[in-house]
Amino acid sequence: MNRPNPGPIVPSGVLLMDKSPDMTSHDVVAIARRSLGTKKIGHCGTLDPMATGLLMLVVERATKIQDLLMSEDKEYHGTLTLGKTTSTQDRQGEVLEEKEVPAFTTEQLDEAFAAFTGDFEQIPPMVSAIKKDGVPLYKLARKGQEVVREPRPVKVLDYKITRVELPEIDFVVNCSKGFYVRTYAHDIGAKLGCGAHLSNLRRTRSGRFTLDRAITVDQLKEMPREELWKSLVSLAEISLMRGA
Repeated sequence: MNRPNPGPIVPSGVLLMDKSPDMTSHDVVAIARRSLGTKKIGHCGTLDPMATGLLMLVVERATKIQDLLMSEDKEYHGTLTLGKTTSTQDRQGEVLEEKEVPAFTTEQLDEAFAAFTGDFEQIPPMVSAIKKDGVPLYKLARKGQEVVREPRPVKVLDYKITRVELPEIDFVVNCSKGFYVRTYAHDIGAKLGCGAHLSNLRRTRSGRFTLDRAITVDQLKEMPREELWKSLVSLAEISLMRGA
């Protein structure tokens, strides 16, 4: 009895994406499933719709190392805007409070950032994927509910303030897994006494992976399937990168 030809086997590996704004990480996964011809795809570390930059998709057998890849430190380039706190701690939320922004000196700003370096704890925002009794917090937040969140240990390895044009401050932060940059911006604003929210965010690195080999969502939609397969970082290469 002749069996139907299953077609070419989808290779395993990591596809590095440069996520566009105004789409969810799940949106990118859905497009990748169609474009790569497989349902066995996951992503390493959710990026909010507002955020852009590095989103790592694990394909086929690479899904087995998803947790390992997610555990590595990350680098973000962001902008915080002083003077306004919002319901989501970013620009997409409702403005809760507005305060005048003093003419802070470089030293004052650096002191506020320096307060959040090394090991410390963050209270996760309500708009996060952490679950309470099996329900993601962001779903409760949409219903106007707020629950007590336990502080979580995080780490900032280093930071750099790259532009100051008050009320905006551009920064780069290298941080641990589970770090909320929106909460970082919010807490720095609270430290300065005038409040702040995250107005832009771009992830530029996760572990040893950068944007150098990332493809855009448009390329994901348009490239021939075989070319997309060639774009994958293979499991063998990942093993070498990690020194295994």
